[in-house]
Amino acid sequence: MLKKPVIVVNFKAYKEATGVNAVKLAKVCDHIALELNANIAVAVQAVDLFRVAAAVKIPVLCQHVDGVNYGQHTGAILPEAIVQAGGAGSLINHSEWRIPLPNIDAAIRHCRPLGLDVIACADTPANAKAVAALSPSFLAIEPPELIGGNMSVSVARPEVITETTSVVKRVPVLCGAGVHTRDDVAKAIELGAVGVLVSSGVVLSKNPEAVLKELVVGLG
Repeated sequence: MLKKPVIVVNFKAYKEATGVNAVKLAKVCDHIALELNANIAVAVQAVDLFRVAAAVKIPVLCQHVDGVNYGQHTGAILPEAIVQAGGAGSLINHSEWRIPLPNIDAAIRHCRPLGLDVIACADTPANAKAVAALSPSFLAIEPPELIGGNMSVSVARPEVITETTSVVKRVPVLCGAGVHTRDDVAKAIELGAVGVLVSSGVVLSKNPEAVLKELVVGLG
């Protein structure tokens, strides 16, 4: 179960966060979470979920999940498989892997009774409202044009966060896209978010540990 406020590090499919590197980076996140008493979670590729979850104590999420049952679903990622791999939940509908609303709904419905958290992503406040109506555990707002960039949405387009929190009443909001500094995190919290979803700022850093420590300070 993810606790608030939280930093979620999305490993994506970067070489620096795949296979044995995924374990190494997750252990860095785990160490910082323990040292600073902070809520940090990681989202890893499905093939790395078991090995990473076995190596750390922080929550480990899969980067996608499908709302299907056991059976003839070649290539699907079952919620039950995430549980058995030691995962705490999943990201879904990231801008790099968009899926229709009915698929999001099915995934959330399958994950909820298993105790899995679902972080559902959206790119605009309007889409966030529609996704939040499906009752995910968290809603991550990420304008795609800012993902992977050097300017955070909390700085470049703060209205995206405030508009999202105003229309998403009962689902906690995470801020994503371009988060790199403690000020980015602090601003997101000030605007109503309960945490951040980060990726390249940590994964591609020459010193992920130092970056994470900076981001944790921003949580307040």
